[in-house]
Amino acid sequence: MAARPRDLLDIHHGPFAEREPDKRSLRRWAGHLSVAAKLDAVLATREDGTITRYTARMPLPASDRRATCSTQPSGRPSADLLRQWDREHVWHAFTQMQEYEPLLIERGEGAWLVDTDGTRYLDGSASMWCTVHGHRHPRLDAALVAQAGKVAHTTNLGLSNPTTVEFARRLVEVAPPGLEKVFFSGDGSSAIETALKMAFQFWLQTSPPQPRRSRFVAIGEAYHGDTLGAIGVGGVDRFTAMFQPLTFEAIRIPSPGGPCPATGRPAPSLEDALASVERVLSDHAGTVAALIMEPLVQMAAGIYVHPSGFLRGVADLCTKHDVLLILDEVATGFGRTGTMFACEQEDVSPDFLCLAKGLTAGYLPMAATLTTERVWNAFLGPSADRRTFFHGHTYGGNPLAAAVGLESLHVFRDERVLDALQPKIDRLRQHAHRIANLDHVGAVRQCGFVAGFDLVADKGAGRGYPWQEKRGMQACRAARRHGALLRPLGDTVVIMPPLSITLDELDLLAAATEAGIRDATA
Repeated sequence: MAARPRDLLDIHHGPFAEREPDKRSLRRWAGHLSVAAKLDAVLATREDGTITRYTARMPLPASDRRATCSTQPSGRPSADLLRQWDREHVWHAFTQMQEYEPLLIERGEGAWLVDTDGTRYLDGSASMWCTVHGHRHPRLDAALVAQAGKVAHTTNLGLSNPTTVEFARRLVEVAPPGLEKVFFSGDGSSAIETALKMAFQFWLQTSPPQPRRSRFVAIGEAYHGDTLGAIGVGGVDRFTAMFQPLTFEAIRIPSPGGPCPATGRPAPSLEDALASVERVLSDHAGTVAALIMEPLVQMAAGIYVHPSGFLRGVADLCTKHDVLLILDEVATGFGRTGTMFACEQEDVSPDFLCLAKGLTAGYLPMAATLTTERVWNAFLGPSADRRTFFHGHTYGGNPLAAAVGLESLHVFRDERVLDALQPKIDRLRQHAHRIANLDHVGAVRQCGFVAGFDLVADKGAGRGYPWQEKRGMQACRAARRHGALLRPLGDTVVIMPPLSITLDELDLLAAATEAGIRDATA
């Protein structure tokens, strides 16, 4: 076992902690580590002569010696070496590793990110849609440090922590009315899985039980995560089709936010979309456990914006047919659409509200599934009745994440974040109107503080580029040269910055986006 990048191994309280090692002991220990080398001992002792540190020095393989030579004077790996290790060892999400070119972000401040070469970029994707108040917000940093000084983690299985409890209470206070129970997990997919399993088990244990209710209704082109249950209700085929045999199949209704990718048919009208929901719930009466949807806008579908009134209509139909409503606000929650939660805009309180991403303002992984007293009560009873929700995650309710999430809610309140957001939404709309005039920009969709721009080969005919050309990715790569980091959805270029970005910074971000699109479509 060779040490990287240095050639030192330190043993604390190990086999030599109380006695001076002899050469035979050293070789025997080295054998356990599969190191065939002569070791020289460097010892540190207490006044009474007992050993407190033993350092073994051994030659490294040639590859590791090269790595050691590439370290900085401080002993830390150089940027070039880190890029090499990144290519060799890190398997990046949603990335074709054969084509991957490393870009290592070393630090951030506000709306800016800085790479290992010192180049600054505006964070145009909010670091995958989760950074809310910007990077290195002093109050969030302080909350994290303060909690680390108490305890970093305690299990949520049968125990709790004051910070986690207070965070749950504050979430209930800001959530839509009726959502009074909070189940913590680790990420957006986990929050969805929790809601799906709770909904399924609820119908088995409600009074009277309705075991036939085991199906789920979902919207076409929906994206709810990458775990198997989330894939079951997902509808972005390029992400999920391969794994469909491993999971269940949801009942689909057409998306009212964008054209059908399979047929090219335009999105249905509000009336037709709601009629489709009514028909599905009637045809499958008594067998549907829940309907799941993103409220107002389907993010990963390509920023598909729903017509006003669709969410309210779906909620009313779920009530009419006694179907549970799961709202996935993993990406729409915490101010992204202009209100704390998107469902507020149509006065909807779901049976389950799934939160992640902005839950901790982009600091630490955490998710929460909020639900109602009605659902909670179906799980209560003596242990012998086996009504317990047998589901959980090691880091669910982690105090560090809870501390940052709690302070984030305080920042929303104290800095009046939502009040300050409206002028930025208006400015983004102005930029979207200008960018829409580019020769190769087709449809433009905006919902609150997110906008998507479809790149097209022929604007008049509405004909897109061949997907193999990856024009959306080309535009985002080009935007880097103009000082912005963006992430496309296929050939849809997306602007989704931290809520804390200033108007001047937003102007710079929009200019970089426009320049990137021009470069990629020239």
